[in-house]
Amino acid sequence: MEEDKLRDVFADMVVLKNPQRAGFFKDLRLPSFMRDWIVMKFSDDDGEIDTDRVQKYIKRYVPSKEDFEYMKFQLTNGEPVTILARIRVSVDIKSGNTMFEMPDFGDMKSGAGGVIEKSVVEKWQDSLLKESENWGIIELAWKQDFSKKKATGFIQMTDYKPFCPYTVDLEDYKEGRSEFTTDEWVNVLISAADYNYRGFANGEQRLTFLQRLLPFVEKNLNIIELAPPGTGKSYLFGQISRFGWLVSGKSTRAQLIYNKTNKREGVVAYKDYVALDEIREADYMKDAEMHSSLQQIMENGSFKADDGHSVNVDAAIVFLGNITGSNMHEHASMFEELPDPFHRAPFLDRLHGFIKGWELPRMNDDMKANGWALNSEYFSSILHELRNTPSYRNIVEELLVIPTKADTRDTEAIRKVCTAFVKLLFPNAESADDISPEDFDAYCLQPAKEMRSIIREQMGLVDAREAGKVIPDISTIGLSK
Repeated sequence: MEEDKLRDVFADMVVLKNPQRAGFFKDLRLPSFMRDWIVMKFSDDDGEIDTDRVQKYIKRYVPSKEDFEYMKFQLTNGEPVTILARIRVSVDIKSGNTMFEMPDFGDMKSGAGGVIEKSVVEKWQDSLLKESENWGIIELAWKQDFSKKKATGFIQMTDYKPFCPYTVDLEDYKEGRSEFTTDEWVNVLISAADYNYRGFANGEQRLTFLQRLLPFVEKNLNIIELAPPGTGKSYLFGQISRFGWLVSGKSTRAQLIYNKTNKREGVVAYKDYVALDEIREADYMKDAEMHSSLQQIMENGSFKADDGHSVNVDAAIVFLGNITGSNMHEHASMFEELPDPFHRAPFLDRLHGFIKGWELPRMNDDMKANGWALNSEYFSSILHELRNTPSYRNIVEELLVIPTKADTRDTEAIRKVCTAFVKLLFPNAESADDISPEDFDAYCLQPAKEMRSIIREQMGLVDAREAGKVIPDISTIGLSK
């Protein structure tokens, strides 16, 4: 990839990614999208960063958990505090107040939250109420409630501004894509996701890596990746995008899907994707109700609770797991080590594709992005916008030749995966004529068929009634079989 070309085409949206800075930013505990924004804010034209200014900015506006007690001390002494923070928002039906929490500092009981001023809610209701969790620049003040015999104190959010540092112009992005060959563009995407494309052994590995980005751009795309530890699964899904959610460690059905007690929808209702990490060991994957809920969501894009409440979901569901090396083969029974739902063909049938994570190299210093690249915050915002662009599905429909009586779930899976590939690799395409049949077949259809074929084969291994079934012989229009 010619980095000079990248800087010319995307002048205002590139950042110098330097692995030597990794330790510095790791100590600051910032996700990648926040890190790149700060690097751009405090670096010169050559990409050199002023670390002193960064540290001062972080100290002032992005306090750590250890700073929170002092922040409360400032508030209770009448000094307002302005910080950049991650917040969760909910409406208290009993009081009518809109409440917020700052999960990086604790919960309501520890004082990490309070009431949002009504004027602030009215001004920013689309951001605050529809997204439920986001990053923002918030101003806090300590207030007292004198309505009771004994006055009580509480924290109030008196001002708010969404963390949206860039004006994302999808048309500019599409035009920029036109300046690169497909192979160059693959490298652009890999670098934007914080990886060094030079660290992959070949083009096949690079394309396998891009499969991880498919849920970032396509609604309700359900995939599973099995791989050895250390291949970077958790990092990609947990650090690159503020629009996604990585579930690592303990969680509950109430947190993920719907809390019947407070009538609050879980993270699947407002994130672009939810990645369930370490599924082999996760306790929540042993919950039969969780299995049923996930299957509903993967099938219908919605979930109906037994209290009658319906949760609409367009998040992609991603399963991530580690299995023993001897089972890392698409023709082996890979799911026998996984929880019960993965032993049932109906559950597996709702998965659109499988990623062979063992084909990717283990994370090492050579795999970290090194050089000029699209900054991660801008990149993740673009991927978020691409989810809402329906024209790519029409392009895919024009390019596919579907045989008669083809299995609907197989064809839908292949269509969805192909659409996601087109969004990633050919975002500048406005019609089927803008992608050559050869490129579509090589970069989109064949990978999609392979990803779904593995699911189909695994279904046959867990259920004898599915054994021997293969995916439809879908082809690309204009190409001879």
